[in-house]
Amino acid sequence: MTQTRRSFALWGLGFVCLLGLAYGVSDYLARQWVPRDQTGFEIGAPFTLTDHTGQPVSEEIFIGRASAVFFGFTHCPEICPTTLNDLATARDTLGTDKADLQIVFITLDPARDTVAVLNEFIPYFGAQITGITGDETDVLALAKAWGIYWERSDTAEGSYTLDHTATVFLLNGQGRMTGTIDIAEPPDVVEAKLKKLVARL
Repeated sequence: MTQTRRSFALWGLGFVCLLGLAYGVSDYLARQWVPRDQTGFEIGAPFTLTDHTGQPVSEEIFIGRASAVFFGFTHCPEICPTTLNDLATARDTLGTDKADLQIVFITLDPARDTVAVLNEFIPYFGAQITGITGDETDVLALAKAWGIYWERSDTAEGSYTLDHTATVFLLNGQGRMTGTIDIAEPPDVVEAKLKKLVARL
């Protein structure tokens, strides 16, 4: 083999190895995906859970559309249903852009919030809302990764309730957190935040 052919062969081998390395790094990063805010601060973690229709759902749900993410539970007497209703109402003000926004409700009470329970609960708040549940260990690990506070309190009736973070997280179509909504904010502020969110897609 001449020196020129040997050089081309070595160059070709090196190129193939480089492609393999690039693919491996890309695959690793994809599996390590977590949503980030605009400063790069990581929230959340990869997950595989179940949506309210019984279909598998992962962190890929946050890619492609803007998301308003809220953690709660269906037995919540006021804050959770009110928040979901307010989000759905605000989304309707977006007109034709409302298709670009999804509402994601992740339960903190998977023991009671089964697929069947969520499938009955979620439709009350309209379309484009996804409820997420799953194995209790996996669900609560996800909540912890998002920095969610929750605490169980027993009731006099022999049941229990949950105190929990009531923040709504706003993610753009790339899965980056761009802001939050506080439950005390007035409707016009919520609507403005959602309009700004979908405008960034």
